[in-house]
Amino acid sequence: MNFDTLRVQEDDTRVLVQLHRPQSRNAINAAMIEELHSVCAELERYPRFLVISGAGADFAAGADIFELRGRGREEALAGINRSLFDRIARLSLPTIAAVEGNALGGGAELTYACDLRVAGASARFGNPEPGLGIIAAAGASYRLADLVGKSVAKQVLLGGRILDADAAYRHGLVAEVVAEGAALSAAVALVDRMAKLSQLALRLSKCAVDAEGPHPALDDLAQAVLFEGEDKRDRMTRFLEKRKV
Repeated sequence: MNFDTLRVQEDDTRVLVQLHRPQSRNAINAAMIEELHSVCAELERYPRFLVISGAGADFAAGADIFELRGRGREEALAGINRSLFDRIARLSLPTIAAVEGNALGGGAELTYACDLRVAGASARFGNPEPGLGIIAAAGASYRLADLVGKSVAKQVLLGGRILDADAAYRHGLVAEVVAEGAALSAAVALVDRMAKLSQLALRLSKCAVDAEGPHPALDDLAQAVLFEGEDKRDRMTRFLEKRKV
């Protein structure tokens, strides 16, 4: 996958995507949106883990303001950024944002769409959109409250609060805080651990966690599928045999 605004490395297990517009602090523009859609299409055909990071000092300082200024009602109704982030959230295997520096506005909303976030010590999350006369309309209004609770979400979305790495960890937004510059390697290490798990079990677990409302029937159906698989029997047999040693 060769792109203008992304740098992509891939193997049979994972796809590493670097947002690559360092001259504009990786601001998310229309070209990047289209290229990320292409990455999603590939992952829908051939599911793998996805890790997203940013080039340079920042993850992504927001959406491209030059483009946003020219957008009108029809572009807003099309949900240009939101539709991409929703697509990322629906990917079948776990996705991780490796965040260094600023993840603001649309950059923050991209991290919220990922299943997990790993932060370097310099990471900052925030949604300053009201200062530009708009709202955080690419998923923050319904994802951030699920991640950190409604009170903290309102502090960010209404009060302009910026969550540094420590605050993001305290509120559960990030899974881990690591040394500055180490977020990507920590995210890859997390993927390597998950890659040892049953991929089908991970996919069904994600479906169950993301389903809305009580869903015991979904859990039972997912477990029924896994109970009939050879992977489950092999893994449990290996576990029991290790205990005998």
